[in-house]
Amino acid sequence: MTPVSELDFPFDNHPASAEMRTVLPGIHWVRMPLPYALDHINLWVLDDDPDQVVLVDAGFGLDEVKQHWDSLLETMHRRIAGVVVTHCHPDHVGLADWLSRRNGAPIFMTQGEYFGAHAVWHQIPGYSIPDMLDSFRRHGLDQTRLDALEKRGNAYRNGVPSLPSRFQRMFSGDVLSINKHNWRVIVGHGHSPEHACLYCEELGVLISGDMLLPRITTNISVFAATPNDDPLGWFLCSLYELKGLPDNTLVLPSHGLPFRGVHARIDQLEAHHEERCETLLKAMSGVCSAASLLETLFPRPLDTHQVMFAMGEAIAHLNHLVNRRELRRLVDADGSIRFERTG
Repeated sequence: MTPVSELDFPFDNHPASAEMRTVLPGIHWVRMPLPYALDHINLWVLDDDPDQVVLVDAGFGLDEVKQHWDSLLETMHRRIAGVVVTHCHPDHVGLADWLSRRNGAPIFMTQGEYFGAHAVWHQIPGYSIPDMLDSFRRHGLDQTRLDALEKRGNAYRNGVPSLPSRFQRMFSGDVLSINKHNWRVIVGHGHSPEHACLYCEELGVLISGDMLLPRITTNISVFAATPNDDPLGWFLCSLYELKGLPDNTLVLPSHGLPFRGVHARIDQLEAHHEERCETLLKAMSGVCSAASLLETLFPRPLDTHQVMFAMGEAIAHLNHLVNRRELRRLVDADGSIRFERTG
């Protein structure tokens, strides 16, 4: 088939909240609200047999979202055969346990996402608010914004009222048989610990979660537990694997409209992150902290929620440049972390 040189959007609008729209026979699109500037998440309902459905992602733990699910499931008159969670962020795992408990449906997750969710929910060392604040302090964030983040507390629990105590583990390469179609699990890294996408070759469909979005770029952050990680490098490697899919694959993303043009979108994302790296290198005059470079990467006002993601993303790009040996990391006697160019 002819490659898609630009992104092609087969739908020019989205379903209303609590409305279910059929994308292809047996694949349905549900859009649920989020309490952020990014105000929606796409969830996917897959027919399994005449009496069952499999849900892909669960939505944020809001009463409004629960009411929408109640209405949809009552209209469908079908039991939930399984809940597939692409990754551990609140808008994806938030109501998975609640949905599972309706009729005892199993929850399918990778182990990295299961433990990642529990790490943040239970605030274990390295994934707690105090550890995040200490990391951001070491990277130069001012006390005013640190205080705002501390006051915000563990916002993760706002969207995840409960987590499952058991799950069915998915590995990369596993195949889920749903409605006589085989969906292959493709694991990606960088945005979350062990993000699962689902690809059906027969249907030419990729349920991409947050790994491949049509308009916005997914957040890539560094956790306090692993301060020298290179999640951006992992993310770019994951995109390289997705680039092996046919270009005309229909991508069902978690945010934005479904699209075709896998290769074009990955080219755009690779160029975006390279431009961010080049912007940082040009801004480096002497020794700089991640916090001092926030306005370079994000030249707009940031609310407290956005500061958390912006700091994580700035550190991720700086760590990536260290791994590329274009920057060196300097650690002062008081633990403060700064960066300087190598050349």
